[in-house]
Amino acid sequence: MSGRLVVCPTPIGNLEDITLRVLAALREADVIAAEDTRHTRQLLDRYGVNAPLVSYHEHNEERRTAELVSRMQSGDVVALVSDAGMPLVSDPGYVLVRGCVAAGLAVEVLPGPSAALTALVASGLPSDSWRFVGFLPRKKGELRRLFSSGDPAGGTLVAFESPRRVPASLAVLASVDPERLVAVARELTKLHEEVVRGTASELAARYAEEPPRGEIVLVVAPPAAPLAGEEAPPSEGAVAAVARLVEAGAKPRIAAGVVADLTGGSANALYRAVAEKPR
Repeated sequence: MSGRLVVCPTPIGNLEDITLRVLAALREADVIAAEDTRHTRQLLDRYGVNAPLVSYHEHNEERRTAELVSRMQSGDVVALVSDAGMPLVSDPGYVLVRGCVAAGLAVEVLPGPSAALTALVASGLPSDSWRFVGFLPRKKGELRRLFSSGDPAGGTLVAFESPRRVPASLAVLASVDPERLVAVARELTKLHEEVVRGTASELAARYAEEPPRGEIVLVVAPPAAPLAGEEAPPSEGAVAAVARLVEAGAKPRIAAGVVADLTGGSANALYRAVAEKPR
């Protein structure tokens, strides 16, 4: 069989969630590229897989990609795994996939566990349209912009977060939109799995003194659509753009109209936001 890359998702907690196809691929691989070889070895030992392991993580992916692509060009089958879930999704692997594509090698992606999808479905929030943003920004201003830029048509937001940062992130969300619905999913598929649902203000208060424990996925509903005839509030980014144009010498109403045309927002709402902004 010609050389190729097989991307293999692994359990996010419960080892019984591995698929039969992934086990077959791991057993047939000439080498398994793993984010943490010690972690992956526990999974392989559980299912009697004896394929050799090499490390593949963010600190060696450039060098290791060249080695693995060379092996695949010689006919080897390489299986790629991360510590949990789907490789490349907030995990190493993108450089290797791009290397395979550039070299004209086949890339086979197997379906399997995903913390983002599991949390989205468990949240009870809209799942017809959603976006995954990886780990939330650490800077408060960037976090406010992310939450403030919500569009009812933009869908539900799914993100990973450090448990110790959950209180601060929820506090920022509550300051932007206290009634926004949110779910905190922790330890998914594990013994202490828990999904807590409520408004941003409710969950910010719940976790203010005691952060949740374990691995966390935050699911944030889109903002409520404005009532008929009601203008949606402009985003902070749009307001800031108008303010910069005014500072550069543009007339406020003209600046508001230009930014509204570019963003699809309301020129009147932008003008009022800038006029009411403290100087």
